[in-house]
Amino acid sequence: MLTREFDFHLPEERIAQEAAPRGTSRLLVLAAPPGTPKRHRRIADLPDLLRPGDLLVVNDTRVIPARIFGHRVLPDGTEGARIELLLVEPIAAETPEGASASRPGLVWDALVRPGRKARPGTEIVFREGDETLLRAEVLAKAGDGRHRVRFSAPIEPHLERLGHVPLPPYIKRADRPADRERYQTVYAENPGAIAAPTAGLHFTPELLDHLEERGIERAAVTLHVGIGTFKPVTAELVHEHQMDAERYDIPEATADAIARTRARGGRIVAVGTTVVRTLESAARDDGTLPSGPGRTELFIVPGYRFRVVDVLLTNFHLPRSTLLMLVSAFAGKERVLEAYEEAVREKYRFYSYGDAMLAERGDSWLVDQEWPGDSTSPPLPTSRHPDSEEPDAATPLSSPSLSWSEAGGERCACGAGREAPLESVEERAREVL
Repeated sequence: MLTREFDFHLPEERIAQEAAPRGTSRLLVLAAPPGTPKRHRRIADLPDLLRPGDLLVVNDTRVIPARIFGHRVLPDGTEGARIELLLVEPIAAETPEGASASRPGLVWDALVRPGRKARPGTEIVFREGDETLLRAEVLAKAGDGRHRVRFSAPIEPHLERLGHVPLPPYIKRADRPADRERYQTVYAENPGAIAAPTAGLHFTPELLDHLEERGIERAAVTLHVGIGTFKPVTAELVHEHQMDAERYDIPEATADAIARTRARGGRIVAVGTTVVRTLESAARDDGTLPSGPGRTELFIVPGYRFRVVDVLLTNFHLPRSTLLMLVSAFAGKERVLEAYEEAVREKYRFYSYGDAMLAERGDSWLVDQEWPGDSTSPPLPTSRHPDSEEPDAATPLSSPSLSWSEAGGERCACGAGREAPLESVEERAREVL
């Protein structure tokens, strides 16, 4: 499967530069016929598009102000050029005995720009005015373009003063104080993400209350959004792309809620691709879900067989991205790309601060507010399980373009990856993040 198969034309003016007020975004309902009023809705209509007994699963990660700026310290002790760091994730330090010990905030993996100026041994100083807040030393440069950096003190207490919201580069402006609240979901709890789970940005407390009143339960997982979600696909062949690992956690209460929902015939509604990757990474072959933490490198492309998620709420994504490939695997590539073309014609807003799409797996249908009780409506579909004898036409059970492997108990639909020059990987990743 070629990466260029996931390309589409997007006029620059369709890329949202500002967030709309929460709860007002447009919603393209993929299951409704094109050109009908049922197709083009608002996010506020979501309670009427889902069913009592469904389970809404959200990602409660919290974006940290992970973009920080310092200056390189020259050999004579003076300050040199400015250096930008994008913190990726903290690394547990090693004790003298060799055992892993948690020392939060001291050692981090980061993307550094300009990377060529950040060789091992480079010292960086971070100031606010004339006050030196902390220093850092570059320990190593990894093969994937990351740098390992050790700070002189835990970085977290300084992020509110030093850090900037890591807005994606297609938002052509500097971050503002308002972005600290708007580039965050209303249910964000667990700090650690370097990008927002953007499908969740549409929700208001009132909309969540309305969903609950409709009998739609809510549960949360945590996936700290990192490079793995947004790293560009530079390989010509899709299966040659290698995902970066991201940390997740599934609470026991969420695993129990999913089991209850399955037992009563309800559907699992994922708010965003990060929820899909979390649940599908942890799922057993029979569709059951264990609780607990983990790391995922799961790369979902057409041909993947879904085990947990039935309905997906998601934003509109970049061409050739792993996110678009996941959505295409979920709802059918041609169907999704046609919907993207329609969204461009209908002047939907794209990307992080843009509008949303609601899709159901394969050829299933979504319940509209006019359909319940209508004798002409089709019977309610049951959730498809992995042991079903009937394959999903839109997501075949196997594909010659996929390489399946087992790693650390996780199922990965990914290839072996292809090497690229360090600066190329680093700069492309920085361009997206």
